Amino acid sequence: MDINVLKEVFPVLLQGSLMTMELTVVSVVFGSLIGMVTALLKLSKNKLLVVPAGFYTWLFRGTPMLLQLFVFYYGLPFVGIRLTPFQAALIGLSLNSGAYMAEIIRGGILSVDKGQFEACKSLGFTYFDTMKRVVLPQTFKIIIPSVGNEFITMLKDTSLVSTIAMEEVMRKAQLLYASTFKPMEVFFITACLYLFMTTIFTTVFSHYEKKLSVY
Repeated sequence: MDINVLKEVFPVLLQGSLMTMELTVVSVVFGSLIGMVTALLKLSKNKLLVVPAGFYTWLFRGTPMLLQLFVFYYGLPFVGIRLTPFQAALIGLSLNSGAYMAEIIRGGILSVDKGQFEACKSLGFTYFDTMKRVVLPQTFKIIIPSVGNEFITMLKDTSLVSTIAMEEVMRKAQLLYASTFKPMEVFFITACLYLFMTTIFTTVFSHYEKKLSVY
């Protein structure tokens, strides 16, 4: 590999990698909050809450993320709403992540022994207290592996935002390829950066999974 090309390409791709990690972390955090609310709504006995929550997860899990990003960035201007590439990417990724996180969290809650719900009810706990003090802490430990998988998937899926001119690492790679005509060097370094980022986050989630399994 030409050392001059490496010096030219690596700093630009590294900058794009930082944007990729920022998008991933913020999207999964927002997605987790959306997912938690959606999961609780889907577990409600009130159909007025269950139906909208179910429709949301059905819609965002049943359509491609690329299509969702196109709707937010290219479609919304036709109804008078204009978003920057970053805003469209953040909204699209967060809502998509939220739909998957909702099912992960709902599955985690359902895996908690029903006897604990009944015990909390007999002790006079409200539904909110039961979730906050008993159910959600156990759910968090159960869903760590699934959340880790969702995080890694989202990290790789951020490459799709390059199609709406969001300059994360994949978009930077495309621009560098167009200007340097060095596809092997550019895409090899890009692949290495993706592997580096996924390895870091895989290691972090594995550490917390082992730590929580002790208790």
